[in-house]
Amino acid sequence: MARIGVEGTLSDVSQALQSKGHDVVELKSENDAQSCDCCVISGQDQNVMGISNAVTNGAVINAHGMTADEVCQAVDQQGSR
Repeated sequence: MARIGVEGTLSDVSQALQSKGHDVVELKSENDAQSCDCCVISGQDQNVMGISNAVTNGAVINAHGMTADEVCQAVDQQGSR
């Protein structure tokens, strides 16, 4: 399965992804995202400074307003591309 980076505030998403067999890594720094196939962010502090440095080649999913199941579906869709 995929290696997914997830912000620490999204524990329900982490649990849901782990239950589907994904390797979940907590995103604590930019270095954590580099080895991930996909990253899930809360969207609460997205691009506050207006700076956008790409630190991963994988997809970034903004989980704001999504349920854990919806995030899992979005991750699965990214993996099928």
